[in-house]
Amino acid sequence: MKQLLIHMDQLHTQAAVVKEGVLTDFFVEQTKERSLVGNIYKGIVKNVLPGMQAAFIDIGLSKNAFIYVDDLLDPNMEKQPEHKPAITQLVTPGQQLIVQVVKDSLGNKGARVTTHYNLAGRWLVYMPNADYIGVSKKLLDEAERERLRRIAESMMKAPEGIIMRTAAIGETEEALKSDIEHLREQWQHILDRAKAHAGPCLLHSEEQLLKRVFRDLYSNEVDAVWVSSKELEAEVTMILKLMSPSHMPDIRCYMQTEHSIISHFSVNKQLREAFERRIPLASGGYIIWDTTEALTVIDVNTGKYVGVNDLEETLFQTNKEAAELIARLLRIRDTGGMIIIDFIDMEQEENRSKIYKLLNQAVKDDAAKCAVFGWTKLGLMEMTRKKTRDSYTAKYLQEIELK
Repeated sequence: MKQLLIHMDQLHTQAAVVKEGVLTDFFVEQTKERSLVGNIYKGIVKNVLPGMQAAFIDIGLSKNAFIYVDDLLDPNMEKQPEHKPAITQLVTPGQQLIVQVVKDSLGNKGARVTTHYNLAGRWLVYMPNADYIGVSKKLLDEAERERLRRIAESMMKAPEGIIMRTAAIGETEEALKSDIEHLREQWQHILDRAKAHAGPCLLHSEEQLLKRVFRDLYSNEVDAVWVSSKELEAEVTMILKLMSPSHMPDIRCYMQTEHSIISHFSVNKQLREAFERRIPLASGGYIIWDTTEALTVIDVNTGKYVGVNDLEETLFQTNKEAAELIARLLRIRDTGGMIIIDFIDMEQEENRSKIYKLLNQAVKDDAAKCAVFGWTKLGLMEMTRKKTRDSYTAKYLQEIELK
């Protein structure tokens, strides 16, 4: 059974996905301080740095945002160095520019922005200037890929671009057309606001966590949605009627006051375990998780697991269990950047290939972009995961520990 849990109070908005009692995804935002990724601003160019091919832009926040030259070029322009103009040819101090946040402020760095705008709908992503059609790589059925591509071609108006999301699988042409029309209207509203207001100013605010959760995580596999109040129940019911009228899960309101839905389903307990340095495997093995500024290193160990047949099978089963757990923890911990996994050495190339394929398959459930590059010459598994938001989960755990 797959359940979506949503709890809202004055401090936090929390959402968790639990499958057969196991936490698979968790999101938390401070009610008053939320992510800016997806927001669109009219900014003012403050400084241009030719040596870095970058510029700083005032978008009305405490720290100036920054933009690289690639994010100022036409989305279809080749990105080989010989084709790139100097950034001074593209922007000048004092110039007003519409930009979209692609990465939150992290540490001392301001938010990263781009002029390659996109608006995400329920079924597709709309890019007003991209002149490109794409279909989610997670969609493997070639016939369905071709069907969605044909629909996109019939809907697209130059210079627009469209990417069909995984959620578009099986959707009717009418539903997809409705989605793109809504996004076109949204983009026109942004342009109208930009004409009417001087920078720096906010033109478009990305949807709050509640709507993002349903947009990105909800599917027909969800059997029940638990919410923390009658008001939230009404809002969720409205969202689902608009978004998925053909499949309405059970919507249940958790009214107990002793503890929240999150505590009732042991989410906080599973979160604490997920953020430990040493994380046990069900078989008796364990993984060690170390995060540095440059990369994340994960070490797999057999521990107490001795297997039943032979050594190679024991090592393979431990690595298999670890790969599935690591893919889930990457989402829960919202780990980003370079990731190196030191699986236990196996003799058979066939088993090494199976672990690579298994990890590749497991990360396909991740909403963030993951790339598994395979085994290095030293026998390490190398991958990356794109992180766009400064995860608040670790800070949230510290807060509840202090209570």
